[in-house]
Amino acid sequence: MKLEGKFAIVTGAAKGMGAAITTTLAREGADIVLTARDVDALEPVAAKVRAMGRRAHVVACDVIEEEQVAAMVAAALEAFNGRIDILVNVAGVTGPIETPIQDIKVDDFDYVITANERGTFLPIKHVVPTMITQNSGKIVNISGTSGLRGYPMRTSYSASKWAVRGITKTVALELGQYDINVNAVCPGIVETPRMQKLCEGKAKKRGWTVAQVYEEYVQDMALKRVTTGQDVANTVLFLANDDSRQITGQNIAVDGGWDV
Repeated sequence: MKLEGKFAIVTGAAKGMGAAITTTLAREGADIVLTARDVDALEPVAAKVRAMGRRAHVVACDVIEEEQVAAMVAAALEAFNGRIDILVNVAGVTGPIETPIQDIKVDDFDYVITANERGTFLPIKHVVPTMITQNSGKIVNISGTSGLRGYPMRTSYSASKWAVRGITKTVALELGQYDINVNAVCPGIVETPRMQKLCEGKAKKRGWTVAQVYEEYVQDMALKRVTTGQDVANTVLFLANDDSRQITGQNIAVDGGWDV
């Protein structure tokens, strides 16, 4: 197993990509702290991890609140005898959809920026001292292909994902001397409950059917198929183990060829 004996934190581990990433890391041997605001939603994922013979610790945490993040990392260190090998930042929000910039409310814009930027920054801030002491670590941030190109009607979301890329590249430069790899996975549209809500929201605003919105996404992709959570999880796994030892500061698109 590629991650046997490794200890990981996954934020936003309850649903969709987060759940797929969590179970994939566990399948390869990692013990995991699963964190999100909704701990009830985490329990079924934790049960799957434990069924694989791995340790799973559920910790409630809102990643935009520093005290909660610090407490979550402290709980992970206690559970894992002072070691953290992997951090995967999945938690995030989508914000307004199909909304031109002049119609975006300032509070909505600020919420997306805070959730997606600070929610990536704070877990890194509090995990890094341990990884520096270990002289090793893997940090994987979930950005998005909307952080690789413009995304009309999604200004706040696109801006936040560009920022995640900036965090990734800058922190990679800071931490390379400690043998810590920092990379970002940039999914396109992913087959999750969040995608369903996105399609429903777009359909309502456009007067389309949900099927028409879905098909528009498919036709925008070179491979003509929608990414799954497992596609994203497989890429995270690659970046979380030593197969990617010489890769850092990179943004890997997993989008079926949307950003081509």
